[in-house]
Amino acid sequence: MDLNKFVLKSKYSPTLAQKTCISSLTDGLEAGYTDQVMLGVTGSGKTFVMANLIKNVQKPTLVLAHNKTLAAQLFSEFKEYFPNNSVKYFVSYYDYYQPEAYIPKRDLYIEKESQINEVIEKYRNAATQSLLTRSDTLIIASVSCIYGLGDPDDYMSLSRTVRIGDKYSRDKFLRHLSDMQYERSHIDFYGGLFRVRGDTVEIYLSSDDKIVRIEYFGDEIESIKIINPVSGEILEKPTKVEIFPAKHFVTPYETLKEVIPTIESDLKNEVDAFKTANKMVEAYRLEQRVKFDMEMMRETGYCSGIENYSRYINKRSPGSAPSTLLDYFPDDWLLIVDESHITIPQTRGMYHGDLARKSNLVDFGFRLKAALDNRPLKFQEFRSRLNQTIYCSATPEEYELSLAQNKVELLVRPTGLLDPQIELRPITVESFSKLKAETIANGYLEMPITKETECKKNQIDDLLIEVEKTTKKGSRVLITTLTKRMAEDLSSYLLELNIKVTYIHSELDAIKRVELLRDLRKGKYDVLVGINLLREGLDLPEVSLIVIMDADKEGFLRSRTSLVQTIGRAARHLEGKVIMYAGHITGSMKYAIDETLRRRKAQAEYNQENNIVAKSIQKDIKETFKIIAGDKSSKNKNESDDLFKRVELYSILSDNEKKRLKKEIEIEMNIRADSLEFEVAADLRDLLSLINHPVNPKVHNKL
Repeated sequence: MDLNKFVLKSKYSPTLAQKTCISSLTDGLEAGYTDQVMLGVTGSGKTFVMANLIKNVQKPTLVLAHNKTLAAQLFSEFKEYFPNNSVKYFVSYYDYYQPEAYIPKRDLYIEKESQINEVIEKYRNAATQSLLTRSDTLIIASVSCIYGLGDPDDYMSLSRTVRIGDKYSRDKFLRHLSDMQYERSHIDFYGGLFRVRGDTVEIYLSSDDKIVRIEYFGDEIESIKIINPVSGEILEKPTKVEIFPAKHFVTPYETLKEVIPTIESDLKNEVDAFKTANKMVEAYRLEQRVKFDMEMMRETGYCSGIENYSRYINKRSPGSAPSTLLDYFPDDWLLIVDESHITIPQTRGMYHGDLARKSNLVDFGFRLKAALDNRPLKFQEFRSRLNQTIYCSATPEEYELSLAQNKVELLVRPTGLLDPQIELRPITVESFSKLKAETIANGYLEMPITKETECKKNQIDDLLIEVEKTTKKGSRVLITTLTKRMAEDLSSYLLELNIKVTYIHSELDAIKRVELLRDLRKGKYDVLVGINLLREGLDLPEVSLIVIMDADKEGFLRSRTSLVQTIGRAARHLEGKVIMYAGHITGSMKYAIDETLRRRKAQAEYNQENNIVAKSIQKDIKETFKIIAGDKSSKNKNESDDLFKRVELYSILSDNEKKRLKKEIEIEMNIRADSLEFEVAADLRDLLSLINHPVNPKVHNKL
């Protein structure tokens, strides 16, 4: 095991409040606490606190996020904090995924369709390899990490260490590469392939953009070289190299031969059960499917959907849990759950959704019952695999709080910014009196509320005035609505009034969402309307006004957690303000207002005691949504610039050269998108559109 240590690199030192938080959590971990909670408000430096904590305890760590976008943002930040350590990214590797399913009411079978993101697949392979070889491993993952993954024992047993001077025949080595799911290629060459040229074997690693070249002299390994796959440059000449499997679901061929009789026995029993129940179609369907899969496994050691046989391959008993990323961690490790109020419920719900889909496949003869054991972990199974956990959220739920042996609050910000001021506005003139009376009854005597003589006809009329005031100062506005239709209608209405506005909702893909947020920061838009995508993980320092429409409509989007999170989006601006439009004060509104007032009081007192003058956060726009993919971003910058220069000469290129250039742009665009370098990918997309549609005025105007 590599004895590297986590070394934190930062130009900042922890503030007094952060030091207190770090010290308390560190003491808790050293005391053996299994569960702790850190209540950290937006902008308080939670990620910096996490980094200091990891440096203090020196344990392999998993940071769990509830979506890819947040995981990417955290990966970028941690990569900067630990540039010399093994910081890895582990999320679902599907760009597109349609799971296998059967809908009985329509007698409709939907075959599994997927498009694997090769870059993210490399990240996943790199993550597991790092866990097995280095102690300074930090992995940022989405909840996909609780889904079945290949058994770590099989993964390690199939890996091969190759040393200079070893007697290791070439033919035997090639068989081992095939066992590790590397495929032989004579033409194309990318991750997961190998090729043979006389006494030289080259393996394109599945976890890195590097080629391992092994040169033989007879049956003896004469030299090992690490090669740049693009330039052919020799990067390193190690004396040994460890080659891990190309895929996580790998199984020694001997194991497959052992389990096939068990699969055949279960197949016979389940087919007989269908026939006894007079379900001939299901019996025939299951028999044909499984026999084909077994034949593929016998001949190639692999089959499409082999994960559905993982229970046999791993020799698990029916109903037992699969291996996951958590099983690759050593016994002593640390889990940090970011935005735990969202991440924990999401983790809890994964198993039940998967079971509902798989049950139909089993009941109607599309899969053996063993397919039910290819699944995400049940929540209790997830809990049983944890060692020490820290839950981080501005709004921790009762579950986390009930487990916590230590609770730490991080309420103050290094910038001195207070939580935003909240204003209550009546939805209509008629609702003013009731809202005013409830404001007084709840003791919100200092909270601004519109005077009755200033009440507009409805919340939209009042909203327009506030939007105009804010945008004139050069600040941005976020507006939350209850439905997608309301978001679209409000956006259209504001657009007709010449307000620079757009809307964001769940049907937009990840790249489009990030582009909209970037454009908001740059000033292309002044107002962004959305539903609940405006809550967790957004870092928008230019936003000074949050507007919550229909705040009194109790429900998921107006729950106490949602309201507190939404209010937090305005906490990065010196003039941060939140307007709640409501006819009365609900229980969730009261909680959110009380909590915000409590935090504002604590923050103001801290600033006064420490002579801190509040200031708005300043953050470079390019850094906000940037993902650091090793050194790939900077390494490939010149390649993208070169494509733009070559397009200038497009008119004089031959037809073949034009085709080649288009293909290169498309490949580079996909690589950038896969690496989450969305700004470059968008520019390359527009460049390709310009080539394909040279007379399209919209494209010309955009560029």
